[in-house]
Amino acid sequence: MLRLLLLLLLARLQSCNPRPPNVLPEEDSEDTRTEALRRLLEVFGIEDPPRSPHHIKQPPQYMVDLYNTVAGADGITKDPDILEGNTVRSFLDKTHSDEMHFLFILSSVAKNERILTAELHLFRLRTKVAEGPFYKRHHFCQVSVYQVLDKNKLDSFEGKKLLAARLIALQGSGWEVFGITQAVRDWMEEDSSNHGLLVTVRGLGSAPVDPSMVRFASGRDHHESKKPMLVLFTDDGRRGAALPISSLPDLSPKTPDLPAEPLVPEVSGARTARSLDRFLPCQRQLLSVDFEEIGWSGWIISPKSYNAYHCKGSCPFPLGENMRPTNHATVQSIINALKLSQDVSSPCCVPDKLFSINLLYFDDDENVVLKQYDDMVAGSCGCH
Repeated sequence: MLRLLLLLLLARLQSCNPRPPNVLPEEDSEDTRTEALRRLLEVFGIEDPPRSPHHIKQPPQYMVDLYNTVAGADGITKDPDILEGNTVRSFLDKTHSDEMHFLFILSSVAKNERILTAELHLFRLRTKVAEGPFYKRHHFCQVSVYQVLDKNKLDSFEGKKLLAARLIALQGSGWEVFGITQAVRDWMEEDSSNHGLLVTVRGLGSAPVDPSMVRFASGRDHHESKKPMLVLFTDDGRRGAALPISSLPDLSPKTPDLPAEPLVPEVSGARTARSLDRFLPCQRQLLSVDFEEIGWSGWIISPKSYNAYHCKGSCPFPLGENMRPTNHATVQSIINALKLSQDVSSPCCVPDKLFSINLLYFDDDENVVLKQYDDMVAGSCGCH
């Protein structure tokens, strides 16, 4: 079943006369499985299946929420315009320090990915209520994010470059987000220039602020759900046209009206199924892609499976509007019916609308990635 599922998925476009599912010799089954899985990885733009995390690891809540905003439970895209680009990557701080100096390793970003937006996410911890005359007069402080140019010159302008700065209230907690796109573009051009980011806090007019009043979670002693995170929006050039889920037809399988009993020859087994296929009109049928069955459930977070659907059935003359034929298919059907050419077959039952899905998964470095893939679900079928 898995072998047939993979072959159907990789074919992408079905032929008019698909081979029966039992044509693979037993001695070739393992080689076929290996090759099918390799090609399926190519569809997902992955060279090798990532290793499963060494321990049970929860993905950042931001990435889970973003996935749920972009996709339904089955991974099908709700609205293709929500994401900027087709890939979102998250990276946790690697310094594991209490200092406001953060380092993110971006080696998993492919050179062909176009950097669109980069954000630094910092979780502000709840602190004690400020007391004293200073805090009665001042209610805000300035948080600045710098790109580190030279770790040995952080006290001078030569050692750092300002990326973002803004005022935040002295009282409060929760996530703060800063744009750092230019720094990431610099790092992607030259790996050795990545010396990390520096965050500073000061009062208005350069007035000092008690460090205990404004604190951000570090990569060392705080829960993983609050650790500093870099979120990167990119596009790998594979993005194409996709339609929102609202354009999908009714997903419930429909039982076609079968012709009268005398039209079906009395044969048994696989021959019966193939004979019935000749009388079934072109229609969409279920095609489940189960990542656990394939062996990828260790690194794919969501969805655990999805329905790719496939097209099956005949395109007999005359083609009705319910078969969604193209003009070319209509002419081909007529020529075939008139037997004007021995080389012209009847039109094929193939997908005429395709929709995108989204995967949320761990990469080899245990970073969480959200990626959108076009043309992965047959939205409807027609005779072409």
